[in-house]
Amino acid sequence: MSSLLTNLRRDRTITDWDPEDREAWDNGNADIAKRNLVWSVICEHVGFSIWSLFSVMALFMGPEYGISLDQKFVIAATATFVGSCLRIPYTQATARFGGRNWAIFSAIVLVIPTGLTLMLMMNPGDFGYGWFLAVAAITGFGGGNFASSMTNINAFYPQRLKGWALGLNAGGGNIGVPAVQLIGLLVIWLASDNPEIVCAFYLVLLAIAGVGAAMYMDNLDHQTSSAKAMIDCLRYRDTWIIGILYVGTFGSFIGFGFAFSQVLNISFTSSGAAKPALAAAQIAWIGPLLGSLARPYGGKLADKIGGGKVTMYTFVGMTAAAAILVAAGTMSDNNGKVIETGHLVGLIVGFILLFLLSGIANGSVYKIIPTIWEEKAQARTDLSAMAKVTWSRSMSGALIGLAGALGGLGGVGINLVLRASYKSNQSATVAFWIFMAFYVVAAVITWVFYVRRQTVLSTETTDIVVEPTGTEPAVAEKSSATTIDDAAATNDAEPHTVPTTAGNGTLA
Repeated sequence: MSSLLTNLRRDRTITDWDPEDREAWDNGNADIAKRNLVWSVICEHVGFSIWSLFSVMALFMGPEYGISLDQKFVIAATATFVGSCLRIPYTQATARFGGRNWAIFSAIVLVIPTGLTLMLMMNPGDFGYGWFLAVAAITGFGGGNFASSMTNINAFYPQRLKGWALGLNAGGGNIGVPAVQLIGLLVIWLASDNPEIVCAFYLVLLAIAGVGAAMYMDNLDHQTSSAKAMIDCLRYRDTWIIGILYVGTFGSFIGFGFAFSQVLNISFTSSGAAKPALAAAQIAWIGPLLGSLARPYGGKLADKIGGGKVTMYTFVGMTAAAAILVAAGTMSDNNGKVIETGHLVGLIVGFILLFLLSGIANGSVYKIIPTIWEEKAQARTDLSAMAKVTWSRSMSGALIGLAGALGGLGGVGINLVLRASYKSNQSATVAFWIFMAFYVVAAVITWVFYVRRQTVLSTETTDIVVEPTGTEPAVAEKSSATTIDDAAATNDAEPHTVPTTAGNGTLA
């Protein structure tokens, strides 16, 4: 009890936080960072679960609800879209309000859509399609949690640990997707007519997350993020390249996270399963779980061999996984749209591989980012050493929101493409072809910019030449043998690697 009171009474703002100070890190700062990381993961985890709530509710929504298959895909896309767009303002929130304060707010605000979903599910047929769209949109607030959480934890950890820490933070949050699906499975199995139990369970978890954030998290006085930084970010080619890559990685994860259960439900229904919803629920959670667990290891692997290489290899693997889906879908189409056991196995294996690989790539893409902004900051002769740190931190935080938003919109695209494919062809095969083609393009882009011709250290970049404005130096396109992946492999050993003094606020 005394410990709880102590936590409640302590000062919530930490001043002059320097994660690159190894002596301070070894003498208490590591424990502070870890404490904030743990509760950041919990809050983000619950946020992802609420964001994905309708991927589970869709399994409970029988004919009595009056919601068609077509409308279920739109409901999922709506939640994904709103959550993606909110990542941009959520990126600014930690700098403006504090990481702890915003974590508390994020938990409280999610009580609203969770309570409303409970009301909708308890009254089948009493609320129309518009109500479900509106509530799904509000669940999107849970998707915004990712950006604020990542921005916050990014500021707590040193450059040498960012790949692992941010991968762990993101992966722990991502596990919210399979977690809510697993809870849904248990409810379908034990109390199939009571989906509101899922909502009630998460109302309790939201209370725990909010109280835990209030007691154990901290605000940092040096958090920096601005709308101007986001606008400035758009001027750099790397911003758009990273955005495309994140569409393929996180977009795949969250898009399939929403759609996988529906695709399985349709497939099991076509195969003649007695309880297709239960069969779908038994499998749907496996893919998101593996993808979530793989994310921190993707970051850790990228720390060792380079984010560009890991990302390219995973996109090649995702192409192969999508090819399995294409083969399974084509065989089903040639069988009169009837899905047999072999087709089901192909669909399940293909999707699970996509989840696993997208999780690895989610971690590795973020490893590419810090060197980009560190290099650009060091090339700015108009800034002091501290100003370079601030600028790098601000730009990195901005890219968290932008890349997160673009990645989430990829999930919207997946649901809409699947909807169109089922509507026009009564199967998902056309959608699978589109996914495979995109992964091929993403692999080529990664190879061109971050493997064959990686963003370099020193003064060279892959950016379009821009004119100096007083705050931005002109940068030009050049080439060099010293690369991002070289830096990742050698870390602080080489003279041109990312300086540890500028690592406080960069993204990994």
